Amino acid sequence: MIRVLLVDDQQLIRAGLRMLCDAEPDLEVVGEAGNGREAIDQAARLAPDVIVMDLRMPGVDGISATSRVLAERPATRVLVLTTFGDDDHLYPALNAGACGFLLKDAPPEELLDGIRRAAAGDSPFSRDVLRRLVTRATNAGVQRSRPVEGLTAREQSVLELVGEGLSNTEIAERLHIGVTTVKTHITALMTKTNSPNRVRLALLAHQR
Repeated sequence: MIRVLLVDDQQLIRAGLRMLCDAEPDLEVVGEAGNGREAIDQAARLAPDVIVMDLRMPGVDGISATSRVLAERPATRVLVLTTFGDDDHLYPALNAGACGFLLKDAPPEELLDGIRRAAAGDSPFSRDVLRRLVTRATNAGVQRSRPVEGLTAREQSVLELVGEGLSNTEIAERLHIGVTTVKTHITALMTKTNSPNRVRLALLAHQR
């Protein structure tokens, strides 16, 4: 069971998110918060696995709340769900420690998958957001890597699909292998390429 804390200043949004999660047998909404201050308090009291975090809220905003929650509970996964996908919101959220970034116009299935991926240690991003991250970083010349030696053919295939923004489950289906095997390959890729996270792997895939 994945314990979920919903954080949004709009009660109607929270109600809709709760309905979505309550319909899933593996998700349990353990609490709701209407601002960042409440999110910090609820996270300390309820110990959620995943926090679905809005960014623009009165008082303490979602970025500040993310930073403070993770300072106290680094194992908690914060998944941003926001209307604002611009760089002024994206990069500060990632710098604060958010593990993923989804937009509120995403299909319900994408949000539910994102919560599960976040709980599993993955980094879910809306594909448009991930594409913009890669494009901006590549254009700016960030982390221009030399070709990586020593990748197996399977690792190369996994790397290419990470670059396309596919989830572990989607990669497993595409390559006809198990999700656990995909995770093993991604761990090996991070070690061999000295990449700290999935976004850096995606950048590497595009740069190659």
